[in-house]
Amino acid sequence: MISGTAKCGMKYAVKRSGSAVGYCALSIKCGTRDEAGFHGGIAHFVEHTIFKGTTNRRASAINSYLDRLGGELNAFTTKEEIVFHATVLKEDLKKAAALLLELATCPTFPEHEINTEKGVVTDEIHSYKDTPSEDIYDRFEEKLFKGHPLSGNILGTKASVKKITQNELVRFVKEKFTPSKMAFTIVADIDEKKLEKDVISLCSKFFSEEINAGANDVPCTPPAAEPFDITVNKRNHQANCIIGGIAPSLYQERERIATVLLCNILGGPASNSILNASLREKHGWVYGVECGYTQYSDTGIVAISLGCDKLNLDKCLKAIDKELRKLQDELLSDRRLKAAKKQLLGQLAISGDNGETQCLSMGKGLLAYGKISTGKENKELVQAVSAEDIREMARTIFNPEKLSRLIYI
Repeated sequence: MISGTAKCGMKYAVKRSGSAVGYCALSIKCGTRDEAGFHGGIAHFVEHTIFKGTTNRRASAINSYLDRLGGELNAFTTKEEIVFHATVLKEDLKKAAALLLELATCPTFPEHEINTEKGVVTDEIHSYKDTPSEDIYDRFEEKLFKGHPLSGNILGTKASVKKITQNELVRFVKEKFTPSKMAFTIVADIDEKKLEKDVISLCSKFFSEEINAGANDVPCTPPAAEPFDITVNKRNHQANCIIGGIAPSLYQERERIATVLLCNILGGPASNSILNASLREKHGWVYGVECGYTQYSDTGIVAISLGCDKLNLDKCLKAIDKELRKLQDELLSDRRLKAAKKQLLGQLAISGDNGETQCLSMGKGLLAYGKISTGKENKELVQAVSAEDIREMARTIFNPEKLSRLIYI
């Protein structure tokens, strides 16, 4: 792997793979939390409308450019990032890379396309509201981070999206899409030195060397979360529930890695995770239950989520409370801790074997830490977690006095 910083200030990393397929991604450190002074949902709306035209291409040309090559063009928005990425045959990689940079540097946001896309995003908002398992998580974060930039919904609201204008979209991109807040990553079966040369060449084409810094980031201030316990009557056919609280940020390394392992033990994707084994496999009370961990620059959130028959809700809540108390009171045995570490490392290795996953992960690493952690470094971090670390994080995150709960019935 080769990584560096172009003269314009954009970070980059290129990695050789053994596949005929190439992946590239442009990650921008700017998301929903950066919408102060703009209408809510504009980051996500930019992601949608940036494909609708540049100074060089119309929307139809953009949409068909990679399609004709058998490739794919996509994007997503989080609370701290906007990411554009493409998948193509390796011989078409430079075309895809140039397109991503073109989209980010000279979008035109045609008025008629904006009006059309407002209808699309409004439908997306409605679809989330019609899906309790999706909507409840948004409401949970909104209440947990009340008054903090992280409380905003990624999609915005129907009213806020309606008010977004062409001038506002142009201003958002001009202020937020600066090279110093960007990371360009490539994974392909091409010589890394050639890939690096291509990236640097494209940077000089799309950015002036003088553009080496963007607006200063707003200082990160952790939210002062107030615990809550709310039940909302949604008249659904089943009950949905989220239990969780504040967790370590991206930069609390020891606590963060311990929390990743804790969440995987408690409610990871494997059927032998504690909550899956109890609520699903043993009792059949739920179709699925998980414990997720989302990391932000200044904070994090751990959330246990489930959906079940209303008659089983109390039994599920009691079982969860029982398992949390066990993790808080008892140390994991050496054998169990060793097995949990091996399982997590195996999951990470399998997930990381995917070229697209590698490409996106590289971009996130560059934006968050200015570097990309190796598999060896990640393994050492996981192996360093002790049973006491696990218990400490269980006591901190799932402290009954700080725990929040939201139920839809």
